[in-house]
Amino acid sequence: MWQIFSRFLALGLISFGGPAAHIGYFRKAFVDDLQWLDGKQYASFVALSQFMPGPGSSQVGFAIGYHKGGLLGGLAAFLGFTLPSFLLLFLFAVTSAQWLENSSVQGIIHGLKLLAVVVVADATLSMFNQFCQRKTAKVLMAVTAVVIVVMPSMLTQIAVLIFAAIAGVVLLTRGENMTPETPPISLDYRWLAIFIFGLVGSLYLIGHDDSLGQIFAQFYQVGSLVFGGGHVVLPLLEASVGDYITPDRFLTGYALAQAIPGPMFTLATFLGADLWLESPIQGAIVATLAIFLPGFLLMLVGLKSWHTISQHPHIAGALAGVNAAVVGLLLAALYQPVFTSAVIMPLDMAMVIVGFSVLKIFKPSIVWLVLGFAVIGAVLTLL
Repeated sequence: MWQIFSRFLALGLISFGGPAAHIGYFRKAFVDDLQWLDGKQYASFVALSQFMPGPGSSQVGFAIGYHKGGLLGGLAAFLGFTLPSFLLLFLFAVTSAQWLENSSVQGIIHGLKLLAVVVVADATLSMFNQFCQRKTAKVLMAVTAVVIVVMPSMLTQIAVLIFAAIAGVVLLTRGENMTPETPPISLDYRWLAIFIFGLVGSLYLIGHDDSLGQIFAQFYQVGSLVFGGGHVVLPLLEASVGDYITPDRFLTGYALAQAIPGPMFTLATFLGADLWLESPIQGAIVATLAIFLPGFLLMLVGLKSWHTISQHPHIAGALAGVNAAVVGLLLAALYQPVFTSAVIMPLDMAMVIVGFSVLKIFKPSIVWLVLGFAVIGAVLTLL
């Protein structure tokens, strides 16, 4: 257990760059260097993480830990990889109010907000190219974006995802894959039952009180609905807790989550501490565990059932529809709150254009982009 924990802790300290980069780090460490599993097994874990809702790269890490040391190994991997970003974002949440009034700090945060525009725009474009190759998928993406921009709410997002799944079954299921040899679905019902119980319980808790239970319910719901991981968590979290946190504070947390190594889902740490001021550490722990839990429960289902799930054409069609809708969610989030909260004047837009161009042309490390936007933001406050 210590070996698993320490290896993932080391990666949690250096894993900048988001889910795609994390997948690369994991492959080098656990397939090439340590040889805990082979390339085929690793590829199946990555494919499963794309199929299930939840934090993609963290689910892959959890699967590697589970493969190496069972359930305790999966938990050790999660704890090691998540702990550095959890501690950093918690410290930012409880101390940032003391130094946010400083003009240089405000400039740095504004620069990181502009970086958020660049990163989310790049993520949207990449996911569009990956998931919206067919005309039907493009239409689903556009409809989703329009609906969310016009009627932004958590309920709207849930309705859109359900509609996209149904449309995917009807319109995106590939008929040539529907053969009599398609195996039946076989699931691990224990973990699936826990997931469903938690989701139903979260629906009941939201709106009934202002306790830690409601915080758990809000973040559990978000974790149950995030297909694609990483930046896709942004629109769902904004719809879920946006009424309780100012847009500026929300985007500050998102910008800080980008600037540190580790999973993007630890944005929940920052928000949880802000939502439960009576004991920020309790709020941070509850929100963080709640947002990761659904993805891990479903991963436990999928690890034993992935072969049959992945070959079922209707499930593949539903997933294709949901993925197209997820691109629309991210496109809507690119406008509100990311763009509207960060781009205030022409110079801001110029920085976004330059940053996006540098990212696409020269493909620098995310570390250099973070440093560059932070320095430029601080310098602009002095002019």
